[in-house]
Amino acid sequence: MLGQYFYNESLRKTIIAFGSLFNDIAITRKNSAGTEVQTLKVPLAYGPKQKFITRLEQDPNDNQAIAMTLPRIGFEINGFSYDPVRKLNRILKKKITSTEVGKELKQMSIQYSPVPYDVGFELFVMTKNSDDGIQIVEQILPFFQPEYTVSIKEVPEMDTIRDVPVVLNNISYEDTYTGDFTERRAIVYTLNFTAKAYVYGPVSTGKPITKVQVDTYDNLQSQAPERIQRYTVQATVDSSLGDDNFGFNETTSEWV
Repeated sequence: MLGQYFYNESLRKTIIAFGSLFNDIAITRKNSAGTEVQTLKVPLAYGPKQKFITRLEQDPNDNQAIAMTLPRIGFEINGFSYDPVRKLNRILKKKITSTEVGKELKQMSIQYSPVPYDVGFELFVMTKNSDDGIQIVEQILPFFQPEYTVSIKEVPEMDTIRDVPVVLNNISYEDTYTGDFTERRAIVYTLNFTAKAYVYGPVSTGKPITKVQVDTYDNLQSQAPERIQRYTVQATVDSSLGDDNFGFNETTSEWV
């Protein structure tokens, strides 16, 4: 079982979907008269909070030609945990029969029910002044009550599209300014989320059932029971049916 290569990109798609929720946030800055003088789109990156704080500490006086600009949003995964509450029967299967117009029935794709996992995310908002941070946080919080649902096409081969809830667990605040003028100030909001995701196993293939035959007997207790009826159902290709281009022929044979 283990060692069979497969990669459905289940976790990767969850990470991309989570990041896409926050990639269009912008802030505005106004002068003393209340006139808008600047609009900034807040950059988004994947990485730990400590990495960005370290970059600030290494260049407190902005002497480098290229320095990290604030505000900035970053996120990272902080854990996985199995969720038994959402677990389905492990023997359940999803099957899709591949067909083409004018051709015979092709192979069947089979996949067992997915395994539910909670994916933990930590999102941080780093700004230089308080108003920038409040603007960003206020554009996030109203959508999480306490969850926001995003649709993900998780397994295109199986036509699996699932709504994944992203739950906001808590939010914290810190100001890294310590009073030393050589230290560059950074206000950091940290938001912890949980994505109710699923991890999918491999997709196996098999031939579809195209013919079913049922025989009826009058007396199964005798040594040589006589068959009195045979019922047959045969799947056939029918191009007039469009995408679901197969029908059924039914025949019944009787013996006296």
